[in-house]
Amino acid sequence: MLAEVAGEYGGTGEPIAFPTRTDVLVVRRGEVVAKAHSVREDPGELPLRLRAAARLGEVMLAPLSEEVLVRQGRNVTVWPAGRPISADDDPADAPWEEGARLLARLHAVPLTSLPPLPPAGGPARAARAVARLTGDSPAEKLVRQALAGLPDPDQASGPAPARLTHGDWHLGQLVLRERWLLIDVDDLGAGDPAWDLARPAAWYAAGLLEPAIWERFLGAYLAAGGPALGTGDPWARLDVPARALTAQVAAVAVDKALRERRELDEVEQSLIEACGRIVGLQESLR
Repeated sequence: MLAEVAGEYGGTGEPIAFPTRTDVLVVRRGEVVAKAHSVREDPGELPLRLRAAARLGEVMLAPLSEEVLVRQGRNVTVWPAGRPISADDDPADAPWEEGARLLARLHAVPLTSLPPLPPAGGPARAARAVARLTGDSPAEKLVRQALAGLPDPDQASGPAPARLTHGDWHLGQLVLRERWLLIDVDDLGAGDPAWDLARPAAWYAAGLLEPAIWERFLGAYLAAGGPALGTGDPWARLDVPARALTAQVAAVAVDKALRERRELDEVEQSLIEACGRIVGLQESLR
């Protein structure tokens, strides 16, 4: 079905399906990509996000059509193809600075210049990932504790002003089309932009991202005038979102290992250990 949709918008050649971790389906046919969105998404929010993306062509990949198609009961959007970052690329060679600068520009876009948007999906995405862990294994319990014990970030650093926020940023959300652009509107909305920096911050805090790479990313964001972190200590805004993303990524890892009936690998175990440190810190502050 997605191959047919891509063909309607000029896509040619054999369709290529891209695997995802959810019920999202993505098919590329030549220079056109068709995406079937998750059935769990609010169908009323996607058109708002799509129209916003069409007005953000300097920082986000613009859709080929602002219309959300409905095919076989699924919401479908259509996009120009771009070159993603390969999973085999050395992380040190990844376009961290380009991603940071794009986020800084995205966060600076006034919400008043766009159609009304729903809340950005970051916090809800973390909660959903952890809620999928319903077992009683030590790893599952630890991940649930890590998220459940997080403080309200506003109590520590004051309420963050709502800004345009991607909602699920990582390196996989970049494609190259003459220049690097952000992709994926599924969680685009109004929210705390610190959540867009939280995944690399979480990987850094867990010891899975080299300090030099983290400094490149953070430095590029700040140098570009990114407004998410204020003017003081960046971790005043980053700490709680980074801990939440640690729990989210750990939950995804545990869920994957359970479905594949295997033990956690070294990276996944590092995420569980990071959750353990979060829980230990929470208990020490009580």
